[in-house]
Amino acid sequence: MPLAVILLAVFVVPMSISGTAVALPGIGADTHAGQAPLQWVVNAFNVAFACFTLVWGSIADIVGRARAFTAGAAVYAVASLASALAPGALLLDAARALAGIGGAAIFSCGSAILSTVYEGPRRAKAFALFGTVAGMGVAIGPSLSGVLLQAVSWRWVFALHAVALAVVLLAVPVIARAVPATPRTAATVDVPGSAVFVTAMVLLTTAIVQGSQWGWGSPGVLGLFAGALAALLLFAAVEKRRAHPLLDLSLLRDRRFVALCLVPVAGSFGFVTLLTYLPSYLTTVTGRGTGAAGLLMVLLTAPMLVFPLLAAKLVNRGVPALAVIHVSLGALVVGDAALTLFGPDVSVAVVAVPMIVTGAGMALAAGLVDGQALELVDPAKAGMAAGFLNTLRLGSEAVAVALYGSVFTTLTASRSDDSAFHLMLWGLAAVCLALGLLISALLTRRTTTP
Repeated sequence: MPLAVILLAVFVVPMSISGTAVALPGIGADTHAGQAPLQWVVNAFNVAFACFTLVWGSIADIVGRARAFTAGAAVYAVASLASALAPGALLLDAARALAGIGGAAIFSCGSAILSTVYEGPRRAKAFALFGTVAGMGVAIGPSLSGVLLQAVSWRWVFALHAVALAVVLLAVPVIARAVPATPRTAATVDVPGSAVFVTAMVLLTTAIVQGSQWGWGSPGVLGLFAGALAALLLFAAVEKRRAHPLLDLSLLRDRRFVALCLVPVAGSFGFVTLLTYLPSYLTTVTGRGTGAAGLLMVLLTAPMLVFPLLAAKLVNRGVPALAVIHVSLGALVVGDAALTLFGPDVSVAVVAVPMIVTGAGMALAAGLVDGQALELVDPAKAGMAAGFLNTLRLGSEAVAVALYGSVFTTLTASRSDDSAFHLMLWGLAAVCLALGLLISALLTRRTTTP
């Protein structure tokens, strides 16, 4: 039962990320907002999510995972209701930022709860369902939002999120009874570390979000990157001196933990970028209509509904989890490279297998990485570790999507969209290959213990 409650909340968060973009035209027409405020309806959520995942993970280890999860779900529900009632784009942006803070708690605390409550094969299945449901949220979000936009209005997109989280809050006592009580500790929330880390992440993610608009070499973007670097260095210095830090830097001495945290980064480049930009290629270069492009995208997203559970079954039957993760990384490389078969006159039959392989590459690891990574850390630091993992996950998605857009725009200045897309695919495959080799090296080298 705790699993079902957590999965409902986990389903809503990625559905909000992927589905909100569909509502932007309706929001713009209703609120008369310009392009910049509209973009921040999505960006505010992503920036806040990336900034607070680590903070919530640390809070969960101190006050209790069930309490932190409940607080995050309440914040998300209230923020979603405020989004549905927002009279203008600026208040909507603020509400979406608040929802991102709540969503960060749901992911960080939810995965920490699963690592605490379940063990062995049940844990593997729980995390497989975690990955499957998150994938379902990403895949279903745009379609469900489109239906609500046609039937009622964009406000119901956010109202639905509020209703779902209200159901989660009603069922929270089930989680509270299942999660072991957090031992009393003298630890307190690392306020200085949290403040510096959030500052660094706000500067970094804002630089990434605005880079393609202001120009990557503009003084504003360079200043944001410089400020982010300075804040991150200050954060490392602060954490070394804290008795109870926001991020225990000794976690990063475990090469296996670091390697597993890098697996979602490969997925961000090899899969999430395609999820973002492939629909545009299908409509503008291959000449498909939006409906046909949407149906074709199912080949990329459908594996998220099947392969996480398949990966869990394989592991429970004795297949090493790390072997499955290596296969997933290889599938991303092969799938991205094979998608260069795409072209204006290429049939669906030719690209169906590469799309499915790429989706499987993302999906096989999606249900394994969190559980495998959290098994390596002290249970008392599970929230902190989950927060770090999810920070890398969403942060790398923002970096990958922004870099793809910037590089693609540069390439199209001197070549056709089709040629630029093929070069980008080779680049994505190369990035995934490099990350795969790094991950493999880290996993096979002896771990340094603190």
